[in-house]
Amino acid sequence: MSLITVKQLSIGYEGVAVEENIDFKVDVGDYLCIVGENGSGKTTLMKTLLGLNEPLSGEIVTGDGLTRNGIGYLPQQTMVQKDFPASVMEIVLSGFQKKAGLRPFYTASEKKAALVNMERLQIADLKSSCYRELSGGQQQRVLLARALCATEKLLLLDEPVSGLDPKVTLEMYELIERLNKDGVTIIMISHDIAAAVKYASHILHIGSRCFFGTRDEYIASGIGDDFLSLFGQGDSNG
Repeated sequence: MSLITVKQLSIGYEGVAVEENIDFKVDVGDYLCIVGENGSGKTTLMKTLLGLNEPLSGEIVTGDGLTRNGIGYLPQQTMVQKDFPASVMEIVLSGFQKKAGLRPFYTASEKKAALVNMERLQIADLKSSCYRELSGGQQQRVLLARALCATEKLLLLDEPVSGLDPKVTLEMYELIERLNKDGVTIIMISHDIAAAVKYASHILHIGSRCFFGTRDEYIASGIGDDFLSLFGQGDSNG
């Protein structure tokens, strides 16, 4: 069953298109990586899927009961966010804000779910720690736990390993893969083409040339072969 179907979508700002005629779908359980050249519109596409940007044309159809309030989002982190003076528990619980509406408190079930998500990401022991004092990898786990509190269906991740060292990057990819195997559908923007072809079930390549299909179809395609060769990953078998 499709969670998201995108048809002839054009995206951009103030009427100026960044990318046009995008077509793809994301089914329950998929792991879609969005790749492409710098400036090709990857983050703009993700913000459009979230409803933060209006599409210039085309349509985005959701299914299986998915609503935009039911999507977990992990944006690229800014320096201001890295220095946020709150506890880990407070940050993770804030993932329930859209569901809570005007309710000025978190329920016992929400607090329990927050702890479960922290345990899934191996940060339950940090629940009382100050977020700003954590390492970059720990902060990303906190934000991922927060995103999980917003959804049981779909996570949108924008460069979730940006700025992390190789060991922590691998740990983050393995956590995301485990979440996907546990039933969470993933859409992830990545500059790491090697990771994309290793972990993703499907690839959406946007830019001067476009492609949507399975990972194996991408590797075999002219677009995938050229892009992989550019990053020293030619003839990859995944």
